[in-house]
Amino acid sequence: MNICVFLSAADLDDRYTVPAREFAELLGRGGHTLVWGGSESGLMKVVADGAQEAGGRLVGVSVEFMATLARADADEMFVAKDLAERKALLLEKADAIVIMVGGLGTLDEATEILELKKHGKHTKPVVLLNTAGFYDGLRQQFQRMDEEGFLPLPLTDLVFFAEDAVGALAYLEESAGLQ
Repeated sequence: MNICVFLSAADLDDRYTVPAREFAELLGRGGHTLVWGGSESGLMKVVADGAQEAGGRLVGVSVEFMATLARADADEMFVAKDLAERKALLLEKADAIVIMVGGLGTLDEATEILELKKHGKHTKPVVLLNTAGFYDGLRQQFQRMDEEGFLPLPLTDLVFFAEDAVGALAYLEESAGLQ
């Protein structure tokens, strides 16, 4: 399975890097392919290293203005002209999506993926990996949107909140019929 991961390229502390690496190693050992932003920095590097060292393939999608940060030893690397094209390519190359901790770019990617799913533009499973409670506030907001009628389908049909790497990958494999 090609699993797209949206996440930060920032250098973060162990409470975020350890669970991210654990997910990446599970992904690689499971024979899956990591599809990611292609960066060789921060949490993106941690995840790419973990997946590759555990036997996973790496498919990166960088963007022209950040191409100098692209990982040289990825199995495949694509360079998009802008962020919109990058998001489209990431989604196209993925069978499933995991949203890890990140900043504005990650939040942008997450909301676009969920908006496209809401409108039936894809049916890929989406997991929000809530490492160290990072997305507790977002979960609360999504639940309010669901309860107050802002979502045309149940929140549980849009996104699965996982508290750890094992739960995230188990959900994806179950959704794909691999368990």
